[in-house]
Amino acid sequence: MPHVVMYTTSVCPYCTRAKALLAAKGVEFEERSVDLSPDGRRFLVELTGRQTVPQILIDDDPVGGFDELSALNRSGDLDRLLAA
Repeated sequence: MPHVVMYTTSVCPYCTRAKALLAAKGVEFEERSVDLSPDGRRFLVELTGRQTVPQILIDDDPVGGFDELSALNRSGDLDRLLAA
């Protein structure tokens, strides 16, 4: 199974929804909080070009936030990415 990383904050409702979607699919992921880390936020922008959370990476490829993750799920492409 691919390595999934999710950048989050503790008060983000979209982070909660993204975690629930991945959990429902049985996907283990590494959560990296950027709550209290200005350096973490800067790194996130450098890595993904975005500063909003969640930001999800599958095998180091940024897929976006919850909206993008949900769209991938609806299209069936998320299952394809996770099966790689």
